[in-house]
This record gives sequence, structure tokens and C-alpha cells, in this order.
Amino acid sequence: MIELGGNITLVGFKDLDHAELIVVKKMVGSYARKMSDLSEDFEGLTVTMKEVHKTAKNNQQYEIHGKLMQGGKPYTSEVTDRNIFVAMDKVLKKIIAEISKK
Repeated sequence: MIELGGNITLVGFKDLDHAELIVVKKMVGSYARKMSDLSEDFEGLTVTMKEVHKTAKNNQQYEIHGKLMQGGKPYTSEVTDRNIFVAMDKVLKKIIAEISKK
């Protein structure tokens, strides 16, 4: 488990190489800032990665789960993709779309 600041948690990312982890941290940090700007009640963001069908690096799939706690209410999203960055982007965009509706 990796904590970024006080309210952002990454789970399951320890197997990524250093360069990928830096990009993931920057993406999550950027989206967390957008979420906190949209919400007065931002409590925390947890992003979890699970490897699905772990085979060769180019054939691997990533399952990404995002969970935003806002005012005691959870907003969740889940995406599976071969590209970890595309999956992260989709998960976090879905959560922003959910909190923007209200």
C-alpha cells in the first residue's frame, strides 16, 4: 500500500517499475485535485490494481478499481484494460462524472 498525502491510497501497485509508478502517482494526484475542487466533502481516494491473466508483459490485463469517499458516501468505478494508464484514466473519469452529476 502506498499513501500519497493524507487522503490518497494506492493498493497493489508495488510490482510496477519505477517509471510506471511515477506516471500513476502523477495521474492519481491530478485527478484527486480535480475531485477535491468539485467537492467540498472530499474525504479520500483509493485506487486498487489487480493483475488479470498474468502472462507476458504485452498480453497482461490490469483491473483497476477506484473508490472516492465524499461526505460519507462512496463513489466507485472499475475498468479492465491491457494498458494500465488507459484503465486508470477511465476509472478516474467515471468517478468525476458521477460526482459532477449531483
